[in-house]
Amino acid sequence: MTLTKDTMVEMIRDKIGFPIKEAKDILEMVLEELKLKLEEGQDVKISGFGKWNVKEKRSRPGRNPHTGARIEITARKVVTFHPSDKLRSVVNKSPDNAES
Repeated sequence: MTLTKDTMVEMIRDKIGFPIKEAKDILEMVLEELKLKLEEGQDVKISGFGKWNVKEKRSRPGRNPHTGARIEITARKVVTFHPSDKLRSVVNKSPDNAES
């Protein structure tokens, strides 16, 4: 199952008791702030969760996989995510150790 914005809105509503409209507005506000900071080239770090970085990729030669023709891959920015050690350990926890 994939976690969606609608699911997150429902979770906020259920756990905190906000009406759906307010829960949606809060989630949209948080996501918009994350997006704006990344657009500005700033890193976004959420303690215990992870860090998003914007990296510059230089242009480089490439090849069209369908035709084999040489192409130039243009310079661009990419967003990378690095999970925190805490998140990484929770994700990698084996089901056998979940009870301990």
